[in-house]
Amino acid sequence: MNSYRIGEAAALLGVSADTMRRWVDAGRLSAQRDDHGHRIVPGPELAAFARELARSEHSEEGLPSSARNRFRGIVTEVILGDVAAQVEIQAGPFRVVSLISRESAEELGLEPGVPAVAVIKSTNVVVERT
Repeated sequence: MNSYRIGEAAALLGVSADTMRRWVDAGRLSAQRDDHGHRIVPGPELAAFARELARSEHSEEGLPSSARNRFRGIVTEVILGDVAAQVEIQAGPFRVVSLISRESAEELGLEPGVPAVAVIKSTNVVVERT
């Protein structure tokens, strides 16, 4: 069974180690101590907690959607072409680049510094084991 130190678990969830420690201290997530006294989180418990976090984020979005992959972030670059626009969003450690119509980019008021959510619906996702 995989288990993760607090820093590793935090990186997987895209939060700080301090946030992870607060969640453990508040009882939202359980952790044990290893032989060296470091807190570790069992992999299955971390996975269940990650699903719970994702569900609570989706419920805050408002309207129901079939898309499950939502990355909240900030627009870092918009390149407007004649018909299309390339929009770059930094969502935590992830850089998401999308091609949308120029009209959509203008209607949404997309420009660097604007908060945005990249919603990804895909039938082809590559999974790599780290």
